[in-house]
Amino acid sequence: MNSVSPSAVQYVGGGTDVGGGGTRDATTAGEPDEVDKLKTKLMSAWNNVKYGWSVKSKTTFNKSSPVTVMGHSYLLNSEDEVERFRRAFVSRLWLTYRREFPQLEGSTLTTDCGWGCMLRSGQMLLAQGLLLHLLPRDWSWPDAQQFADVDFEALRPRSPSRAGGVPIPSFGYSSSSRTPTTPQKTSMPGGTALNHTQKKRPESGRDRQAEPLHRRVVAWFGDEPPAPFGVHQLVELGKSSGKKAGGLVRKAVAKTSEVHNLAVYVAQDCTVYKKDVVHLCDQSLNQSISDPEPSGPGWKSVIILVPVRLGGDSLNPSYIKCVRNILRLECCIGIIGGKPKHSLFFIGCQDEQLLYLDPHYCQGVVDVTQDNFPLESFHCSSPRKMPFSRMDPSCTIGFYAKNKKDFESLCSAVCVALSSPEEKYPIFTFVEGQAQDYGLVGHSSSYPHYDTSPTPGPAHMLPQGKLSRSNNIGSSDDFVFL
Repeated sequence: MNSVSPSAVQYVGGGTDVGGGGTRDATTAGEPDEVDKLKTKLMSAWNNVKYGWSVKSKTTFNKSSPVTVMGHSYLLNSEDEVERFRRAFVSRLWLTYRREFPQLEGSTLTTDCGWGCMLRSGQMLLAQGLLLHLLPRDWSWPDAQQFADVDFEALRPRSPSRAGGVPIPSFGYSSSSRTPTTPQKTSMPGGTALNHTQKKRPESGRDRQAEPLHRRVVAWFGDEPPAPFGVHQLVELGKSSGKKAGGLVRKAVAKTSEVHNLAVYVAQDCTVYKKDVVHLCDQSLNQSISDPEPSGPGWKSVIILVPVRLGGDSLNPSYIKCVRNILRLECCIGIIGGKPKHSLFFIGCQDEQLLYLDPHYCQGVVDVTQDNFPLESFHCSSPRKMPFSRMDPSCTIGFYAKNKKDFESLCSAVCVALSSPEEKYPIFTFVEGQAQDYGLVGHSSSYPHYDTSPTPGPAHMLPQGKLSRSNNIGSSDDFVFL
């Protein structure tokens, strides 16, 4: 991936030059000088030139095949479905490279351009989990309808299309061929635009309640030191967690007082130990809460992160069906992956293509401490796709369960999605019991310590051969870290 491990040694350590503002000696790091500022500007400009070339090509969608976004499917052969798809896509949080933010501690870095794509992909996965945690599952951003650039209208079925698909120009780049009758737009940070001739969806009472929460979630990812899930905090947390999968997300959620009743579980060796999840979420096991209801205050919601490797040097084609099935689940909050040296956040699919959000576009910093700060640069107006065959085999899959019932449903649904006649062994497994039952106590620092007692009676588990196979994958594999 085109990213570095979030440790001080690698990008805020003394004497290491990582471009984009550079780092001299951590002990002498001060205000960025003119050379640093120039390097930042040049690196951002060059990055956006490369990025611009990649997005000028048109993306096509098959009108006769459903496209999936975060567990919901849309058949783009009607106006209503196109509009639903547009709202669903634009409502996802898009977190990209930023420039001119406050210096990272111990360095002169004021941008993450060129090294932060993995962090941004991890932020997007966490952001999706937080949106599900705080907002209704069917929430969509009210401004999504007027947010899209006029070129996004080409997605509609009535527009001319190439054979088998509907073309979609990308990221709101203006065209000199537009006539004076083109609807007036207001340019926003990051090259996006608001279409003022598009009517905004009438605001409901639920929208008015949800919008402050939406804005609060965005502010949590602001590029300033106090933001609990911003780059500054993740870099600091990364100094101790290094490359351990899920370590940054778990630590960031555990550290902040902003998010309540949410836990993060990180699977070990491609195995989710169900009793460990129960111990993490069921507060009655750690507090004096008598007989809590499964959906009541005694049970924490949980984000489950599963680092996996889907092949050797390239993706094993037999896993494609399973990945597609997982992305179609409502409990899935996305996949951090990408292609070699290029981290992406996968949010859906259509046929043999993955739908993704790309963090590589470098935008100016937004001051999220201001009232009514602009939200447009945190939402993307252009869907992008890539073939499954180009997907890097190293990735992290995310899930969210709001309560105990949801967790039980998640386990059942994911097990069905992982079943494949083409592949003898699943991508990962769910087993009863705890990690310590299989000799994994202390194997990962990503777990809190529990006062656990033996479970009466034998635990149901996978056949020993399958369990051994997942354990043998080992932590030496280069999983996607968060």
